[in-house]
Amino acid sequence: MADEADTIQTNVTGNGADTAPQIALISQYVKDLSFENPNAPGVYQWQDQPQIDVQFNIGADRVGDEVLEIALKIEVKAVAPQGTAFAAELVYAALFGMRNVPEDQIQPFMLAEAPRLVFPFARRVLADAIRDGGFPPLLLDPIDFGALYLQQAEQMQVTTGEPAGHA
Repeated sequence: MADEADTIQTNVTGNGADTAPQIALISQYVKDLSFENPNAPGVYQWQDQPQIDVQFNIGADRVGDEVLEIALKIEVKAVAPQGTAFAAELVYAALFGMRNVPEDQIQPFMLAEAPRLVFPFARRVLADAIRDGGFPPLLLDPIDFGALYLQQAEQMQVTTGEPAGHA
């Protein structure tokens, strides 16, 4: 019984410091948005369906002691035999406050969980921009950022020989 009391006391900080890991979304915003409609007005008379190419990239940057920025970059290009129907580029970013998060957990959060949280908002901004350009809105399929992160970590392990998570 005395051992249980000792264990409980050792898990409680006596100075009142909050040592629990905390992550909070501070803000999310459009950092850059570009829409090009180079063949207007002729593009609206084309009969061929354009081929849609979507590329995305995730960037993470420490902008303060306990503040990190995630930037989700999405590029969309629609090309038909007659030429480019439209090209759109969006950089959608978010600021996250982080306190007491173990260093080895920051990268997985910033490259897997944070993009998952902001992707629906970026998707809506991009769909609205394309619709406002005179085209049907492009609704991107959800992306499994967690699986992509694990795949990238495995590739890094194979190429560098380091254990996954240390990339």
